[in-house]
Amino acid sequence: MPSTRFGAAVIASVAITAAAAIAVIAGPRKAEVAAGGLPLDAPLPTGSPPAGTMLVIGDPTTERVLEHTGWISQLPFTVKWAKITGGPAVTEAFHAKALDVGSAADMPPVHATWVGIPVKIIAVRQRLDPFNHPLYELGIAPHAGIRTLADLRGKKIAFSPGQVQGEVVLRTLQAAGLSAKDVTLVELPSSGGDLYVNALAGGVVDVAPIAAGTQAKRYLEKFGSEGALVLPHPPFRDDLTVLYVRQETLRDPAKAAALRAYVALWARAAEWVRGHPDEFADLYYAKDQGLTPEDARYVVSVGGEPDIPRDWTAAIGMEQAAADVMARQTKRPPIIAADLFDRRFQALAADAADAEWAAEGHAPRPLLASAAVRRTQP
Repeated sequence: MPSTRFGAAVIASVAITAAAAIAVIAGPRKAEVAAGGLPLDAPLPTGSPPAGTMLVIGDPTTERVLEHTGWISQLPFTVKWAKITGGPAVTEAFHAKALDVGSAADMPPVHATWVGIPVKIIAVRQRLDPFNHPLYELGIAPHAGIRTLADLRGKKIAFSPGQVQGEVVLRTLQAAGLSAKDVTLVELPSSGGDLYVNALAGGVVDVAPIAAGTQAKRYLEKFGSEGALVLPHPPFRDDLTVLYVRQETLRDPAKAAALRAYVALWARAAEWVRGHPDEFADLYYAKDQGLTPEDARYVVSVGGEPDIPRDWTAAIGMEQAAADVMARQTKRPPIIAADLFDRRFQALAADAADAEWAAEGHAPRPLLASAAVRRTQP
């Protein structure tokens, strides 16, 4: 069946707002070419960045942890925190050169490359038990007539080609023995909030990938009595989270030195979260995001424990799988995922994570994610 754009009026105004927010990046543009500067294969600067160096960072969870622990005072540069999260917003900010560091899942760096913004991944976070703690589940609309994945044929499915949600949809269809021609893909960017939930409730789509945790829980609480369901997607990994930057930023020696310092504290913050889940739930999800204490603890428990891998090989495999499945669907050129990763940062994060975990009095960190991904990636 053909793809379709936006449907019912129940979400029309929200969808128009989301589309307008990323309209500036609708087409490819010429790649940025930095004149001179630090070569991308040169060693990272080891000293402190010069006075006056500033990074604009969109990474709200790390921001809160660094403030809470006092570690923010250890940043040897000026930081300006931006309330920018998620692939579309980060890509738009990168396009405008209004952001130095973004945080997202696996698809946004690929999409940024396709629209002409050269980027590099400088940090990788996965989950220690990704199959029991996925990022997304499949929301099923009331009265959609779907009980299992075998019922997806002929249904309307929300699809966002620049985000991990789009990857989840395509890989679910692949696992079910279906292609995009067997369903109707409703192109609908997941720009935050309850856009997909509203699309499900309003009958615009029959299926949408929604966040595991409180979003899935609240969806069932509100619409379960009407027949809404939440189904797990097939057993593939969706847990890759990265920090990524424009290549232009890395060519600036001062900013490269600042990024080196930030990645170390980012990894340290992730290990602090793993060791203090209830405290993190309170400071971020309850006090910052406004969840009840019960829901805050629930979303942290559903998320599982973070894993800062010492070897990025598995993460590169996940990124390649994401790029391949989306390239086939959107007719984009193939990407070599390894080229997106700046391995100069690989050991920095792992060393900082190990040091923080040991400082908390724990045994050496387990290394489970890499082994798990090798069992499941094509």
